[in-house]
Amino acid sequence: MKLYNRRGGILMIIALLTAVTCSGDKMESNVQAAEHNVNSSEYNDSYDFTTEKLDGSPLRLSDYKGKVVIINLWDTWCPPCRLEIPDFIELYAQYQKQGFVMVGLAFGQEGRQAVEKFVQDNGVNYVNGFVNQDVIARFGQPRGIPTTYVIDQNGNVYKKYVGYTEKSVFETDIKALLNI
Repeated sequence: MKLYNRRGGILMIIALLTAVTCSGDKMESNVQAAEHNVNSSEYNDSYDFTTEKLDGSPLRLSDYKGKVVIINLWDTWCPPCRLEIPDFIELYAQYQKQGFVMVGLAFGQEGRQAVEKFVQDNGVNYVNGFVNQDVIARFGQPRGIPTTYVIDQNGNVYKKYVGYTEKSVFETDIKALLNI
């Protein structure tokens, strides 16, 4: 009996470690497969946030209906966020003509000017704005940054990534959604 309890305990620990590792800093899907239908003609407006671009103009997810959109929640002080940005610059340059849009939303903890300076100094070529309460209400409070959402052409969350993610992962998602 003690051997069974010990073995059961060990299996429980392994299961918990596996669950924590798999849901920790890598891909998570917050959408059930049945909810995601790229072929649907209806636009899902449940994630349709409104926030502000760096230039002060409004930014809405629905502005990009029919496009594949990556939304990256980031900030200037975050090393993994900074590490991903060159990849996003390249992905946007490569796939924008095929229907891909890259959107960065900064928390701006170091202030608006720091975000504007960072974007300018690093040659960021894609739309940037700020995380606000509407973004949090639509997507939920992130567990950490960077947190990145891949949105399909119908406004559905295709995939969600928490933590630094390799460029090839995003490129695979973009190609799958654009059918290229």
